[in-house]
Amino acid sequence: MKIIDAFGMQCPKPLVLAKKEIDAGCRELSVQVDNQTAVNNLTRLGGKTGLSVSVDEIGGGWLVSFAEGDGAVSALPAAIAASPHAACSSERGCGFSVFIGKDHVGEGDGELGYNLMKMALYTLSESEEAPVSLLFMNSGVKLVAGGEQQVIESVRTLRDKGTEVLVCGTCLDFYGVKDVLAVGEVSNMYDILGRMQEAAKVIAL
Repeated sequence: MKIIDAFGMQCPKPLVLAKKEIDAGCRELSVQVDNQTAVNNLTRLGGKTGLSVSVDEIGGGWLVSFAEGDGAVSALPAAIAASPHAACSSERGCGFSVFIGKDHVGEGDGELGYNLMKMALYTLSESEEAPVSLLFMNSGVKLVAGGEQQVIESVRTLRDKGTEVLVCGTCLDFYGVKDVLAVGEVSNMYDILGRMQEAAKVIAL
């Protein structure tokens, strides 16, 4: 079994390292992490890849292990299970996702709507409960592929808290801004809709 020592690494680094090994065909993998955000993101990765996941407490953190299985997560340690982002298998889904399909909030004055979007993203980034995923489509992709540093920093803060940030690749190509994407993972309609289906609720801005 391959073991990745991710102590001291903040997400998404442990997640990226694990996903790279799994994508390369590894089916028996353990990742040592020292923060709950990494544990939660890794357990979700198991469900997405169809691998079973177990979490064990070790000195200074947790050992997240992947193996062939059905994507199930074994009983989590109490501290992880109590986390608002802990993996779950409820039919109602887990956490909440935020869908951003435009670069402004509401209709009316464009400048006001853009400023409201900046404030909304900043408020989300300062909230104790971060969304499970942040989903950008249509003109919303310009928010994370533009020069507005406040927006970029707000989204990065959410990402560092464990929020998965997916950005529509077709939309980036349409607006010609894929080369300047500052934060987030280039994604597609299938994955973005999948995150909505997995969430207990979806908030559209």
